[in-house]
Amino acid sequence: MHGITIFGCGEDEAALFGELAPPLGVRPTIVAEPVSEANASLAQGNRCVSIGHKTRVSNAVLRALKAAGVAYVSTRSVGCNHINVAYAASIGVTVGNVDYSPDSVADYTLMLMLMAVRHAKSTVLRSESHDYRLHEVRGRELRDLTVGVVGTGRIGAAVAGRLRGFGSEVLAYDRSERAAVEYVPLEALLRRSDIVSLHTPLNAGTHHLLDRHRIDQMKPGAYVVNTGRGALINTEALVPALESGRLGGAALDVLEGEEGVFYADRRADPIEGKPLLRLQQLPNVIISPHTAYYTDHALSDTVANSLANCLAFEGRTQHG
Repeated sequence: MHGITIFGCGEDEAALFGELAPPLGVRPTIVAEPVSEANASLAQGNRCVSIGHKTRVSNAVLRALKAAGVAYVSTRSVGCNHINVAYAASIGVTVGNVDYSPDSVADYTLMLMLMAVRHAKSTVLRSESHDYRLHEVRGRELRDLTVGVVGTGRIGAAVAGRLRGFGSEVLAYDRSERAAVEYVPLEALLRRSDIVSLHTPLNAGTHHLLDRHRIDQMKPGAYVVNTGRGALINTEALVPALESGRLGGAALDVLEGEEGVFYADRRADPIEGKPLLRLQQLPNVIISPHTAYYTDHALSDTVANSLANCLAFEGRTQHG
């Protein structure tokens, strides 16, 4: 039987690991706290560990895991930007990510689009204060809008498919043309799109993909939706574009500097991130705490694929 240590494991994840692991011949060791130098030794005896995406994994933590005998780290996320994959490889630790239901993020993305173009934030807040007047500006229908999808992997392609069902004109930008949509250069997509939706991975080439220059290229009054990674957008450039009305609005499930803020109850603690506070004050901005992926189906996929990744690694190393 193989052993796997699961760090940063919530109760719902723990229940699934407990259900799915034993039939596969896997003995799970559940650790509620995120992996750290202090608890990396809990992986002793297990070559594979599973980690969450909510906490950055430092190089020192990777060295501690290596010292505990870990050879494979499976992150329960699609993205790996919270861990230095190249450094891990340099010390002999392989990092793998997981796939999960793209429908979770795709559904949420469409919800954010609809909320943005129908002024849902202002409408709900007014109703909660018993102000039932209509919004000063009428909403817009997706069938009348052009939507630019940046990144057409599994999630981006699922978003594009849903948009076709709404009757939207869909444009796409990606280095690889993988979906049945019209691909155009990024500059053309920004110029033509009423909504720009970001789904590309975060790496050195896509960091601040929407910088001040590209935000200036966007169609006046356009909306930006981000369910990818926060640093795809230069927040310092986005805020003035929203404040001035240059952009119509933004719906952001991810944000630069979200670490230590999202996934925590901060009602009693002052938030120091000025861009976050300013964005939340704007009536045309919707912020949610990196929750697009959070569905029961996606969680089941994540746990199952974490186990599959670890077993595949063990199989490769035993027979390689």
